[in-house]
Amino acid sequence: MENDILITYASRYGSTAEIALKITEVIAGEGLNADISEVNEVHNLQQYGAVVLGSAVYLGKWRKDAIRFVKMFEKDLSERKVWIFSTGPTGKGDPVKLLEGWDMPTSLKPAVERIKPEDIAVFHGVLDMDKLNNIHRYMVKKIKAPVGDYRDWEQVSQWAKKIASRLKE
Repeated sequence: MENDILITYASRYGSTAEIALKITEVIAGEGLNADISEVNEVHNLQQYGAVVLGSAVYLGKWRKDAIRFVKMFEKDLSERKVWIFSTGPTGKGDPVKLLEGWDMPTSLKPAVERIKPEDIAVFHGVLDMDKLNNIHRYMVKKIKAPVGDYRDWEQVSQWAKKIASRLKE
């Protein structure tokens, strides 16, 4: 159990899934056993000594399936090393500043405080108008959100290397 790491995520259009895959590749590249799975596919955490959990952010909220995951596995997560990440803001600059200091959904803060994650990160996301449904397209136009791929792969890789380093201690 100590050596197995689960990277799990909730993604709507695939950007968060791609970030989770990059984290998995970096951690595995550091010689650790890493599995990747959507949060809906995880039924227990018994074999894992550590969990990296990520969710896409829409209008300041995590995906419902990620919230369900935290609530369902809160006790198990509190007994493991946990890292949490959110993806979503587009545009240039620090993603946390773009979210006005937000790094976690307010509704999850009490559970996250009980879990005591090793670290919480916010990564830039992707806004691809061709992938959005009509409602999201309308919302993006209305708020004039920057369109494009703003992910910083070096930042994601460095964060994953820090996780691997901490797990090797």
